[in-house]
Amino acid sequence: MAEPIVKKKQINLAMLGMVDGNGHPYSWSAICNGYDVGEMAKCPYSTIPEYLGEQPKETLQIPDVNVTHVWCDVPEDTIKVAKASLIPNPVEKATDVIGKVDAVIIATDKGWEHVERCRPFMEAGIPIFIDKPMCDNEEDLRTFVNWHKDGKKFMSSSSMRYSTGFSSLRASTEHLGNIKYATITTPKTWERYGIHALEGIYAIVGPGFESVRNTGDEKRNVVHIKHSKGFDVVVVAIYDMFGSFGKVMICGDKGHEFAESGGAYYSFRAQLEAFIGYLRTGVMPFDFSETIELMKIIAGGIVSRENGGKEIKLSDIVV
Repeated sequence: MAEPIVKKKQINLAMLGMVDGNGHPYSWSAICNGYDVGEMAKCPYSTIPEYLGEQPKETLQIPDVNVTHVWCDVPEDTIKVAKASLIPNPVEKATDVIGKVDAVIIATDKGWEHVERCRPFMEAGIPIFIDKPMCDNEEDLRTFVNWHKDGKKFMSSSSMRYSTGFSSLRASTEHLGNIKYATITTPKTWERYGIHALEGIYAIVGPGFESVRNTGDEKRNVVHIKHSKGFDVVVVAIYDMFGSFGKVMICGDKGHEFAESGGAYYSFRAQLEAFIGYLRTGVMPFDFSETIELMKIIAGGIVSRENGGKEIKLSDIVV
């Protein structure tokens, strides 16, 4: 029987890391702590103060959860995020938070860096939330699987798993009959944003993918994934396709449905609350086998692209 990982009411978190193109330390910390309007207005990602400003101040913070420590890769960013998101303890090194917080959030989306970013906290036995994708290659996935087998406490997901725009499809696709085909789109790279599209549709159609084939290139990824239930999914990640994030189509033998992902705030909050729920109960919000399957698809999509669109069977990625 699972037991709570954090056995006290107040949970203190450290927000660690910030890389180009990703402002999660600002937004995720603000969702927990609240924020300073003037300082948040200086955030280099303009959509963050916009969607935070749409939320009633009294509903913004997650009860009994605070980001108390922050470290960013660039020291100046550490101070900016701390001021904007009301974080009392900016630190000089990520490892400075060990022994001072209940859990850490690795808030970066370059999967190839995550093993080394996570290693000191895994070794210290500190629970970790890892931004998507957890990793993007077979060797690193094997490391995470071994950590999981050793009883380390961590989880990773895309916020698209919780997208409001897909909630009805996550609840049921029965009205569409048997699924025959599905597709979803995203801008940016397969390495960093493919998981957003992939996990968004995965939460709808469920596990059981068997192979992946990427016939695109580094800026135009067109990824064909086969499911054991006999249907095909195509995920398209085109670098500058910013007007088409999170557009999904599910096609069945009785009907079809188009859906859009919806606003970022709710999905980010739900993602953080899922991690907090894991800390409070010890029960993962979804089985780790799903994360393994998703990372195999990400890794396989890269290998396929590098080998001229070769079909990669997930069973051949051994972890």
